[in-house]
Formats: sequence, structure tokens, C-alpha cells
Amino acid sequence: MLRSLALAASAIALASCATGTSPGGSGYDARIVRDAFGVPHIYGKRNADVAFGLAYAHAEDDWKTIEEVIRSSRGTLAEIVGESGAKSDEFVLALGAGAVVYREYDTRISPAAKALAEGYAAGLNTWCGEHPETTCARSMPVTGKDIASGFVTRPMSFYGLDGEIDALVSGRANMEMSTKTSTRASLTDTADDIELGSNALAVAPTRAADGHTRLAVNSHQPYEGRVAWYEARMKSEEGIDMLGAMFPGTPLMLQGAGPNLGWAPTVNKPDLFDTFKLVVDDDVYPTKYRMDGQWKELTRRQISYKVLKDGALVDVERTARWSEHGPVFVTEKGVFAVSFVGANEFEHIDQYLAMNMAKTVDDWRAAQVKYNAVPSVNYVVADSKGGIAYFWNANMPKRVEGWDRRKILPGDISETLWKGWEPVEALPAVIKPKSGYVVSANHSPLLTSGPDDNPKAENYPASFALDTLVTNRGLRAQELFGQDTSITRDEFLAYKMDDWYSVDSNVAFMAEALDVEWSSKVDADTQKLIDHVRAWDGHADRQNRHAALAIFTGQAIMGSQIHGAYDDDRALAALKQTAQQLIAATGRIDPEWGEVSRLKRGDKSWALDGGPDTLRAVYVAGDLAADKYRSGRAGDTYVLIADWAPDSTYTLDTIHQYGAATLDASSPHYADQAPLFAEEKYKRPPMDMGALLKEATRDYRVSGN
Repeated sequence: MLRSLALAASAIALASCATGTSPGGSGYDARIVRDAFGVPHIYGKRNADVAFGLAYAHAEDDWKTIEEVIRSSRGTLAEIVGESGAKSDEFVLALGAGAVVYREYDTRISPAAKALAEGYAAGLNTWCGEHPETTCARSMPVTGKDIASGFVTRPMSFYGLDGEIDALVSGRANMEMSTKTSTRASLTDTADDIELGSNALAVAPTRAADGHTRLAVNSHQPYEGRVAWYEARMKSEEGIDMLGAMFPGTPLMLQGAGPNLGWAPTVNKPDLFDTFKLVVDDDVYPTKYRMDGQWKELTRRQISYKVLKDGALVDVERTARWSEHGPVFVTEKGVFAVSFVGANEFEHIDQYLAMNMAKTVDDWRAAQVKYNAVPSVNYVVADSKGGIAYFWNANMPKRVEGWDRRKILPGDISETLWKGWEPVEALPAVIKPKSGYVVSANHSPLLTSGPDDNPKAENYPASFALDTLVTNRGLRAQELFGQDTSITRDEFLAYKMDDWYSVDSNVAFMAEALDVEWSSKVDADTQKLIDHVRAWDGHADRQNRHAALAIFTGQAIMGSQIHGAYDDDRALAALKQTAQQLIAATGRIDPEWGEVSRLKRGDKSWALDGGPDTLRAVYVAGDLAADKYRSGRAGDTYVLIADWAPDSTYTLDTIHQYGAATLDASSPHYADQAPLFAEEKYKRPPMDMGALLKEATRDYRVSGN
């Protein structure tokens, strides 16, 4: 009866406020059914219809964040958020990549991509038209250009371009306004000490005890903000059938799975930009640069944006410059230009659409080879036929070898310029490995599968700058998957949630180094702290009484992911300071890990297993003295486990750290998944319409132009 009343109320509400045309013709029409956890399942005849419905549903749950993404793509974010958005606007406008999309959209975007982008934009406009009580009108109308621009401007922070630009312009001389906020923090709403990492794990039937194919989709993102995951299911009569997650402002799945195939991304850091020092005619107001002995004109254009400050909009203007290398930056140390990947790319949506429509690993690979538009990010792919693969993905520029591209390059000779693009097939990949497993945890592509399947370093040029980092997650994944030749479902799930540190990890090294370096030099009280860390078993379970001192000390010395270099000079001070913080918060140096590492949502909190750089990734922050614990802010967020059986049946199990209602604290779905997430349990979204309707909390149609 309650469900019937809810559906009836929904239908009445929609009937009273629906806008647009009826199904058919040029109008959009989508059916949205929200499951027991409020997750929207979106159905439509065309792909554009489900994009329209996705936008409408996501706006219901998180319009504020979507608006910030749209504004960021336009370079007008600071108009609504103030100085915290100024660097984002300047970054987007100065690089000019988004401007290319707005300028050339009608002539260069494909009809399929245009349909999706404009369908999604229409969904946002329809929602806004029905909600005049909000401030959404200030950003209307949203266009397909806004959606396409987002695919160009945001990925740059994932491969590190924002940090390079920040380093360049930190001393610039001719800027009217600057802000202490970093470009990355402004662009993605992500703190600089959060590493955008991930896990992606897959086993083929030959490695599974029951002959199944399994995939763990486990991207590590912030719990909130512009690059936090939102879950949905999309199904169109044109072929999309995926359950997964996307960022605000995205009309397709960026990760997920369906009846036939799934894929999981993890961040990599290929070398996708070069910095050049130019020889110019004037170091402060350059108009020309020299190339191969000839002077060339810099392209100049005025860029402007507005910053909300003390209730008023402040105009900011400057001259932006470009050379054939890319955008030019005038700084106190000289004039520099940057070449970067993605500056003139229009096929992101096409590639993601092909990935969403793929049925096999081979289909997915064909989309990657055809478009090569996604600039970075590793992918692990698996299909229902037993195929698994790992791809070190990069839109890799072709360069003349012999130059150390980690350094500033001379900008006055054409030899240093890019010479086109490397073929996708030249990049590291592991396709249908004999070992039957692939693991990707932001670590080197040379250690992703069995020894005989791994790519070999000598097969790739130095200019690729292959990742050399071996994370604790990478070590543990190889220890678990590499040593178990018959992996059951329960073991697969347990390995994904593994919360141990390898004996070869940085924190294990730290514990030993503290003992070796300081044990003969410190007083008895300090020795007790060292002994406490040495007694830790490397486990980040919630009952562990040694983990807090060891892990928080490791972060204080080596950064939030405990990836940085161990600094012996800082070690003792960090150990003592961490002990003092724990005592201030809990009255002891050995609180249970779950007492000080917790998931917080509203006025509730839950103890967590896992820690920084464990496969059960949890990154916490906060003032121990004030809050008595640190709360999760990044790491495991949306997790999906895909399981395909030999008889073609399949199951998809998922969990989100909070729930579908990402901003509405009054919604029953604001934190309904948090207890499950804390207990490392999953829900099973129904993929069959009959099963979905049995648990549906809302069932409604939306339509519009």
C-alpha cells in the first residue's frame, strides 16, 4: 500500500509539472524507476532519451554539484562560488581547450555524440524549468556544448597538468588576480592531498574455482564534490544496458557493467604534457617567439571572467597567448609554453558510447583503438565469455627521443615539438592472459598479471614515462591473486576488501627504520612508542590497537597515501606528534582503529576497516582533538562486483559510501547505504523490470524538448 501511494503521488506530481512534448517526434521521453535504495534505473527508446532521463534524475539528487561542473566547463564557476573557483576559470580559459569545443562544436562533433550531449542538457533544462524555487535559472540554458566541454576540461587534472600549470604561474608578473587555491582543488573540488587512485581486479574462468569471470570496479574518489560517483542504471532500445557510475555532468557510464561486459578505470600518470621555454621579443609583454631562427607571431586573445567577492562580481581580464606549442604563460622566470593532450579532442563521448555499447573485450578494445580520445586512465575490462584485459591507456604523443622531457625543453627548435600520436597498439596491455588474472592499483603496468604475461619495459620508449610506482595495493593484489590459482567468489570478495599492508610496503619499512635508527638514542617514553609501532601486525582492522599510531605516523611522514619518500629526520617528531594527538582525542596511544577512523554522514558515524593504500582504501581527515576521530573523505566510494557464470547468468553487486541522495539530508537515501558500506556488504540492484517494480520507491516518466 505504501509503495502504491508513493507511485500515485509521483504520477500526480509529474502530471502537474511535466513540460515538453509527448513521446516520439523530436522530443525526449524517459521512464525512471527508483529502486529500494533510490538508485535511478532509466529506460528509453533512444540513447538520447536515457541521457535525458539520467540528467533529470541526477539533478533531482545533486543539482548544486552539476551546476558547478557546468559552470566550470564554461569558465564561469567563480561567478557563483567566489574566489575558490577563480583558478578553475582561469585554467579553463587560458588553456583554451573548452573554447575550441564551443567554437567548433557544430561542425566537428558527431551526430551520435551531439544527440547524447543535447539530450542530457535538455534533461537538466527540463528539471530546472520545473523547479523555479531554486537558483538554477542563473545557469540556464545548459547546452550540448557545455556537456562536451566538460569531457575536455576535467581529465587534465587526472594526468597532472594542473600541477604543472600551478608550478609555472606561481611567480607570474602580469596577473591582476591570483588565489592561494590550487588549480586542481578549484577545478575538481578535490583537496591536493587526495590521490585520485583506484583498484581494478579481474579473474578469468581459468583462475576461478567455479569457472566464473569476475570483475571488481573500485575507483577511489572523494566522497563528495565534482568528481564523486553517482550510481544509475541506463537501458535503451538502441543498445545501452549498463549499471554503474558517472560524475556529475556526464551523460554516460564512466565505469560499470552489464549482462555482457564491464570495465573499471584506475588513474595512471603517463607523460602527456611538455613544457618549453620560449625565446620572445619581450619578457613581460611578448608578441613574438623564435622558432628555428625565424620569428613567429603569438596568438593573442583577451580572456575575462567574473569573481563573486563580497556580494559583487569583480571583473578579471588578461591577455592570453598561444604559440604552436600551446598556451603561453608569462612568469617571473621567463615565458613558457605547454603542449598537452586533449586540447583539440572531440571524440570523448563517441568513445564512451562505444564502450557502453560493447559486448566483448574485443569490442571494447576496438573502440579504444578507433577513437583514442580518453587522454589517460588505466582500464581493466572483462566480459561474459571469459575475456579479461588490462590497458595502460594514454593518448600518447609521438616525440623525438633523446630529450629529457622531465625538464624544461628549448622552445625555439622544432625538433622538440610533438610529431603526431603513437598508435594505441604500441602501449602496454595484457589481453586474455594465460595466468587468468589482471590487477591494477595505480602501480606499474609492468606488474599487472602473471610474470609471463606482464609487459616488458624494454619494449617501450623512455618518452612514455611508464609508471614505476608500486603501491601497497599493487603489492597486496599480486600477493593475493598471484599466489591463489583457484579463486572462489568469497575469496575474490575478501581480496577486494583486504586491509593488510605488505611486508614490503612503505609503512613496514618505516616501522623497521624507526627501530633501527632511534631505539638506542631515545628516552624510555619514546621507546615505548617505537615498540608500539613495531608490535603492529600490518593489519588495518577496526579492532586493531596498534594501527592508529603506525598509520597516522606514516601519513605524517610520507603523505596521505604513504607513497612519499621516508624522511628519517622527520620520523621521530611525527611519531611523537601523532601520539600526542591520539592521547588528546582518546586518552591513549592505542585506541582501536575503528574508534579513530570512521565514516561520518550527518550526525551518525560508523567504524571502518581499511586504511590509506590498502585494497580496502580509506582516507580519513579531520582534527582528532576536536572530533575525537577522523572521518572518511576519499578512497573506496562506489564499488561494483560483476560475476558472469558459464551458463550466461550474471549478478551485479554494488555499494555506495552514502546513498543516491548525495545532497538531500532529508531523504531516506541520504545515508541508507552507509551502514552496509561500513560493514563491507553489498546490495544487488535488480536488472529485471519485474524484480525492480516489486521494490520500486518511485516510477515516473519525464519528457521534454
